[in-house]
Amino acid sequence: MIELRRLNSEIVYVNPDLIRMVEEKPDITLTFTSGEKLVVQNSPKEIITKIIEFRKSYQRDIKE
Repeated sequence: MIELRRLNSEIVYVNPDLIRMVEEKPDITLTFTSGEKLVVQNSPKEIITKIIEFRKSYQRDIKE
């Protein structure tokens, strides 16, 4: 799970494998495979970085 912030600064944890799309319109909106949407404060670059780090940590856990 990755930690993101809603517009009201509430912290939410998201399964990055369920993210289908990240859009800037102008708010940052995540669309999930279910069609549900979530608007967050995090920049697209920050979200992508968090997803990459999540996947790297997941791969390390599998190898150990």
